[in-house]
Amino acid sequence: MQNPKEIAVVGAGLVGTLLAIYLKKAGHIVHVYDRSPDIRTVEFSGRSINLVMSNRGWKTLEDIGLEDEIRKIGIPVDKRGIHLKDGTFTTQNYGKEGEAIFSLSRGVLNRRMIDLAEEAGVKFMFNRKIWDVSLATATLYEGETEQGEWSPLKYDMVFGADGAFSRIRHRMQRQSMFDYSQEFMKLGYKELHIPANPDGTHKIDKNSLHIWPRGNFMLMALSNLDGSFTCTLFMPFEGENSFEQLKDEATLVDFFANYFSDTKEVIPDLVRDFFKNPTSYLAIMKCYPWTYEDKVALIGDSSHAIVPFYGQGMNAGFEDISVLNEMMNKYGDDWKTIFAEYQKSRKPNADAIAELSRRNFVEMSSKTADEKFLLQKKIEKWFSDKHPDKWLPLYSRVTFSLQPYAEALAIGDRQNEIMEEILSMEHIEENWQTEVVEHRILSLLAEKMS
Repeated sequence: MQNPKEIAVVGAGLVGTLLAIYLKKAGHIVHVYDRSPDIRTVEFSGRSINLVMSNRGWKTLEDIGLEDEIRKIGIPVDKRGIHLKDGTFTTQNYGKEGEAIFSLSRGVLNRRMIDLAEEAGVKFMFNRKIWDVSLATATLYEGETEQGEWSPLKYDMVFGADGAFSRIRHRMQRQSMFDYSQEFMKLGYKELHIPANPDGTHKIDKNSLHIWPRGNFMLMALSNLDGSFTCTLFMPFEGENSFEQLKDEATLVDFFANYFSDTKEVIPDLVRDFFKNPTSYLAIMKCYPWTYEDKVALIGDSSHAIVPFYGQGMNAGFEDISVLNEMMNKYGDDWKTIFAEYQKSRKPNADAIAELSRRNFVEMSSKTADEKFLLQKKIEKWFSDKHPDKWLPLYSRVTFSLQPYAEALAIGDRQNEIMEEILSMEHIEENWQTEVVEHRILSLLAEKMS
């Protein structure tokens, strides 16, 4: 336990809510502010991408005893289900036997986390608009409008967990020597929906992350507990095969009939969902520093928003909490050192997962349908099974281990160089399971990994 402080967390999303539980259990008085209504009282749909929990997120939940509660609302997903344009369906296992990510509805998870936080003694303040913060005094300023009158709310410490467009970070950006970058991808996304069968079962395999890879665009689907799937269409905003082209019902129906013909029977409300749900943006946001003295800190998307293609946004945010908690245990009440060590540890890894996530769109939308890529995955699995101490595929390093993201990225790049050389060997398609290939990989590992 630490000496108790009055702490405000701005943002009642997943990271802010879990952080609040950690802080409360460490002995602090914790108030969470959010400008939206209580998510437990509103319909949550229209602009969501289902979440996947992997080892990093589970560790943060395990450390505070919440893992079992959250597993109850998730569905294990152990493979990709690839829907090719010609109607062929293939699968690619994610890891070794028994390894799986968990599909979670963002709304269901967020509601449960708020319940758990309230049970722990956290106090939530919904419909409270925070516009600014005094960094030196950890004073929040709230009001009905940005131009109207504001009231001060004094705390000992403030955490900004208010997302990619954080008001807390906005204040920190006005300091000198504060680095900030924001990049919008040329891709957007739209939520679609596969309903359950009349008996509540899933229309397609619930234990697969379904992908319809089509080059510069793709459709993705993840299962929900109620038998439905949350689908996400990722496309460029402009140009060929883009959102700007799908302006009317006939064009949309023809487009899906051409590129996603096997969805006709499972997405009955395509037209309604497509034109009702907004087209949302994807952005990568980086900044530094993440903290101010011992008063204010950023966490989760407010400090490192990434794109969703590695399924690591929530996991990276939860890992922030694990590292912060590690520093709290190590440095006691020295919050200045806690904050300094927290941001120093997390910044390189946040940058690395941003890069990995960007790259993974190409893998999901194009490479999963590429024969050379599929062969590479087979060779990697074969070699990894024979030499588990020498080769762990990049996806497993990111998803099924706690290895720092920056290390995983660096090792993954070197492994990819090795695989490029292996794939260029003569007759590799027929001879990939041979001693010659095995010895060549071992030789290249000794050369490139030393």
